[in-house]
Amino acid sequence: MLKTLMATAATAALLALPATAFELDERYSDADGDLIADIPADESQWLDPSVLIFAYTPVEDPAVYAEVWQPFLDHMSALTGKDVQFFPVQSNAAQIEAMRAGRLHVAGFNTGSNPLAVACAGFRPFAMMAAEDGSFGYEMEIITYPGSGIATVEDIKGRQLAFTSETSNSGFKAPSAILASEFDMIPERDFTPAFSGAHDQSILGVVNKDYDAASIANSVRKRMVSRDVISEDSYEIVYTSQTFPTTGYGTVYNLHPDLQEKVREAFFTFDWTGTSMETEFQNSGEAQFIPITFQKNWAVIRQIDEANGVSYSCN
Repeated sequence: MLKTLMATAATAALLALPATAFELDERYSDADGDLIADIPADESQWLDPSVLIFAYTPVEDPAVYAEVWQPFLDHMSALTGKDVQFFPVQSNAAQIEAMRAGRLHVAGFNTGSNPLAVACAGFRPFAMMAAEDGSFGYEMEIITYPGSGIATVEDIKGRQLAFTSETSNSGFKAPSAILASEFDMIPERDFTPAFSGAHDQSILGVVNKDYDAASIANSVRKRMVSRDVISEDSYEIVYTSQTFPTTGYGTVYNLHPDLQEKVREAFFTFDWTGTSMETEFQNSGEAQFIPITFQKNWAVIRQIDEANGVSYSCN
């Protein structure tokens, strides 16, 4: 009950914030006001590559997902008539830079880096994973190891709390806003922050007692439990947040419009049954792709950025 009340209070505080002043980089236009870059009117700016490059957000070791995504990439290849390659990015920043430079055409950007990818790389998200009943999302959790002496969020004072990266929603942005607004806890002043680089590294760091506590995405934790990477008795959950949208999938803004439509078709016609996609993502309750919009589904994430004073600098 205590965790539920705290999460509800945090949700109310965040949703009460004004909408973030979100602007695209000057290289993009948004004539229809949907907050994502328009497809260029000048056909000479359209990309029509012989090979489509796809990258999945590096929430865990990219090597784990190259084989997982192969059935979907084969489906996309069949629909587009293009070879499709998996690009194992090592960081959110590298993924954004690759798309901004025109080297990445289709991608799944994690929750927290979606706004930066949209603003700075011309990312046009249109899909998200969901359960069979259409429900979607994940929660940010703060976890610790058994016997750590941490039973509540306040117990983290004077201890170490691991984040993943500054572009991650559950790994940094959401916990930073919640800790400040609900618990008056600020990094350095009240606890020692650390950055692990990825959710699986934060989770393993807690399990191995390298970190006192960590803020993580529970979708990653659930998949690690299902793969027997960790056991359910190797950690304890101190806090659970509201539900957030998960990884957003889409294309770069200047991919040829016909290709963009074929890529969309690939997402919404893919049959998960019996594939490695089904095996992997059912561990976090996901079984299909559903349509989303950045304007609507990422509103709370832009509000969290507002609470954290985030600016979408593209330099």
